[in-house]
This record gives sequence, structure tokens and C-alpha cells, in this order.
Amino acid sequence: MERRVVITGIGAITPIGKNVEESWKSIENKKCGIDRITAFDVSTYKSTLGAEVKDFNPADYLDIKQTKRLDRSSQFAIISAREAFKDSGMTSENTDFDRVGIFVSSGIGGLITIQNQCTINCEKGHSRISPMFIPMSIANMPAGNIAIDLGLKGESISIVTACASSTHAIGEAYKTIKHGYEDAVLAGGTEASICEVGIGGFENMKALSNSDDKNRASIPFDKERNGFVMGEGAAVVVLEELEHAKKRGAKIYAEVIGFGATSDAYHITSPAPDGEGGAKAMTRAIEDAKIKPEEIDYINAHGTSTSLNDLTETMAIKKALGDASKKVMVSSTKGNTGHLLGAAGAVEAVFCVKAIEKQIVPPTINYKVKDENCDLDIVPNEPRNAKVNVVMSNSLGFGGHNASIILRKYED
Repeated sequence: MERRVVITGIGAITPIGKNVEESWKSIENKKCGIDRITAFDVSTYKSTLGAEVKDFNPADYLDIKQTKRLDRSSQFAIISAREAFKDSGMTSENTDFDRVGIFVSSGIGGLITIQNQCTINCEKGHSRISPMFIPMSIANMPAGNIAIDLGLKGESISIVTACASSTHAIGEAYKTIKHGYEDAVLAGGTEASICEVGIGGFENMKALSNSDDKNRASIPFDKERNGFVMGEGAAVVVLEELEHAKKRGAKIYAEVIGFGATSDAYHITSPAPDGEGGAKAMTRAIEDAKIKPEEIDYINAHGTSTSLNDLTETMAIKKALGDASKKVMVSSTKGNTGHLLGAAGAVEAVFCVKAIEKQIVPPTINYKVKDENCDLDIVPNEPRNAKVNVVMSNSLGFGGHNASIILRKYED
């Protein structure tokens, strides 16, 4: 028998907040977390804006040994996982930690560490490379480090599907609990790729916005959009089998009811031009949830602010929802946070949980010029008080990876 899966804890550290509450308040207050990059000198770059985690000092959260042995991506992961785990109220007295998994992803992994150690190799030779280079940089280590930090001994994996990574992580965690393999899973993603090679690589790909106006750089679905703005941070949600959660008296935020994933099988970076792959992922999620398209109240779109993504995602939503696409509320919170790559889906899942809890739809901030080809109800600029009982969140990654999850307001 399939088991019901609920969300009992949430944690985040983002460009607009050091925790979930700060981040959500920033959504309600329409805060833009984008500004000129401070991590390095961007004077020779065309893309000078980023969405950094502001005033971050790892020593405020971690001991000295940890700060030296963890890449920034793992630091973010542990911080958000601790918040989610504490929020869940899960302890060794009410939960068997052997049946708690960690599905935490990163699209790129420890890119800052890779850059730094490659520089040392070039300047000082291979003998000066840190013995911690590999364990700090490989993409599975955020999940591994969370397991070590919290003492969780269930399945621990890191699903790498570019910008769909953490939505895949949440979806696969949902399936793992649904079919009885674990009682709970901490699922989400982390990313810290704002560095010279990270910005340079995406800039030379012509994926980044060249705007120097932070309020006109990440503008999803706006006709004047010209690329995404890279963000950093992490988010983790605690997924749990319903009866297990009820038995220990956990607070239940929402229920996970559907997951769908597909591949475009089209191009290494460009989405399929007709939106077919994304549409099929949404359709699979809807079928898994056993709902009708018109039951979806709100879609948190991938909405990266690139010309191709926003257009093809619009087409995909229309294909998947049919006539219901004319009424569903749609927004992208990347105007607030920038694009957190592999962590984007997890951060947006947290915002979807809060949207259900507060019955508020996050706005697409800094939206000014309507694109007639992106003719959905984009929810511009102001939060919208509305019925938010069923929410879909989409993530689309390089390589043609598509993932969609559906959450519903919990009812016993």
C-alpha cells in the first residue's frame, strides 16, 4: 500500500534571508536580493550582478574545524538542514535515525574549492594541493556532511541534474517514503558557485544578464528579460510518512502528492522548443497526484529570466494544463533570489510551503513589460491573497532534465 508523505520541517539560507522566516518575509516585502558581486573583482566582467548570501560568516554557525573543511556549498547545506531538522521536532527518542535519509543535491558542487585548488596547483605545484580538496569539492558531500552532522543513517544520495537537482531530490525522497523504504528524508539542495570561473563560464555561454540595474536583471517572463542572475544558498525540507509524523505529534505544513520527471533528449543547454519535455513532467506529476489540472491553484515556475526558458515553460504549462492554464496563478521568485542553480527547486519548494501556509501567492517582482508570448497570469509585483491549496513547482535543467512536484494543503 502506498503511504502518504507530508512535510514537517523547513530550512533555508538565501540571498534574501538567513533562515526561512527572514526569506519569506522578504518575499512578502518584495525584496530583491540582487546586487553587485562582492566575492571578487567583477570590473572586467560583463555580468557584474549576483544574488549573494549577505554578511555570511560561517563561524556564526560552525566550529573552526568545520569552517576549514567544508566548501561554502556544504556550509549552506548543513545550516539549512539543521534549521529544517530542528523545525521538524525529530529526535532519536521519537524517530529511528536508521530510517531517516538525506537526499540533498548540488548542481555543481564545490566550485569555489575547485577554483582555489587549481590556482594553487598552477602557482605552487601539485604538492601544495590540500588533502581536503576532493572531499570538499565533490557534489555528494553536502548530503554526506549533513548525515555526519545530524547522525542520520538512512539512504544518503545526491542527485545531480543541473538546475532540476533539488526538485529531483524532493521527488525521489517522496517516492522513497511513499513505497516504504524510509520513514523520513531530509531533501533539498545547495549551491555556491559565485566565483570567477562560475560567472565566467555562464557569461561566456551568454546565459547571464548583462544588466547593471539590479531591478531589471532577473525579470522572469518580462519581455525585456536578457538572461539569469546567479544566486547562492540552500534549502532543505523534511519529508515524512504521515502516520509516523502523527504518532510523534509533528506539525504538518503540507502534503506531497505528485512528482513527475522527464528528459527533453534535445540539446545540452537549450530546452526543447515546443516545451514538450516540461509539459510531460507536469502531466506525470498531475497523474501521480490523481488530480485534475484545474485543481492546481498556483505554479511556482522555473522562470529563469532567459528568453528561451520562459517562453518554452509557458508553452509547457499550456500543454500540460490545457484550458486550466488560463486561470492558474503563476510566478517566479527568481526576481528575489536570482537563480540558485541546483538549489533553486528546494528554495522554491519552501516558498510553496509558505504560500500554502499563509494563503499568499509570491509575486514576480520587477515585472514591467508584458510579453504577449508569455500570456499566463504571472502575478506581477505584489503578493496576492488567494486560495492556495494545491501548488506545483517546476525545475528545468541543462541536459534536458525536467522535474515537477505537487504539494497540497494537508487534510487528515
